[in-house]
Amino acid sequence: MMLMMGALAWSSCSSIDDDLSNCTNDFELDYELRLVTNMTTELQTQLNTETDISVATALRTYLSDIFTDFAHDVDLSFYDTAGDSLRLQHDEHVMDANQASYTLNLPMRQYMHIAAANMVDNPIVDVYDDERCHTAKIQQVVGDTISSHTTGIFSARLPMEVLSGVDQTFNVHLYMANCATSLVVDTLESGIRDIMVFTTGFASDFNMADSVYHFAAKPPVVHAQKVETESQDQLTFCSVNFPSREPAATRTVIETTDPFVSPTSDESLWEYHIYVMLEDGSITETILYVMTPLRAGQLRIIKCKANKNGGVEPTNMNDHTVGVSITTDWGEGWHFEPDL
Repeated sequence: MMLMMGALAWSSCSSIDDDLSNCTNDFELDYELRLVTNMTTELQTQLNTETDISVATALRTYLSDIFTDFAHDVDLSFYDTAGDSLRLQHDEHVMDANQASYTLNLPMRQYMHIAAANMVDNPIVDVYDDERCHTAKIQQVVGDTISSHTTGIFSARLPMEVLSGVDQTFNVHLYMANCATSLVVDTLESGIRDIMVFTTGFASDFNMADSVYHFAAKPPVVHAQKVETESQDQLTFCSVNFPSREPAATRTVIETTDPFVSPTSDESLWEYHIYVMLEDGSITETILYVMTPLRAGQLRIIKCKANKNGGVEPTNMNDHTVGVSITTDWGEGWHFEPDL
């Protein structure tokens, strides 16, 4: 668990100064990244055979910069709570540590504080429209096909009232805003020549003031990166992205036990698009339709088997949360350039 201490110190106001707009007071901001994830459970549950050991190890290493409670950098904004919620103070810091101390100067008043972490090393996302609190968002690059996120990003919001002559400590909890999914494909005796994997159906930006995700009319396609493993017969791919849409059913009761358990939707919430090139150069398209959501902080692993016709089917045929559509001789091309 990462704990970051921020001390904000100011000089006291004159006792005869009736205008308190520039008065200051000493107080502390305690920042804590709270990583709520099912990664360990998902790895142990889905990759639990002897042949899965190298895949599980490689995937855990690949995701070490995603599911982490370590902050490399933090972006801190303090907004007016009246009028058009203009930003009154903005600070950016490189931490590279579990603890850090910062000194800031702000007058006593009410603020809405918004923080984002691990943005610098993630070229796929950035903070936009943050001059006003209600418009501040973490947004992906715009494009039909984009690359996966490269860091686990965290965000927090906290209303604050800085008082005069009172010792104050504000606790700021940052929670993960993105998630990941991995496809593990058994290619033994399939005779495939090459394979490309994509995901789609995820949010394109995250509003930090109210923690609401926004979805484009046509969600971008995310290129799932190949994860290098020691396994000769299992190809592993991973996509890191924003969460999917939620099913229409309520989550209230389910979340009291496990934030990643969900009712099954009546329709697909997100998808895998898999393109397999066979030895004769023909291409088979497989679409996996997933009827349960992918939530912030969650890892979802789907194990599949590649057939000789290039089709890719889940190995757990009793998993009714994943639907399959296979098109042989798809022949729509192979090359693509993701938008960064």
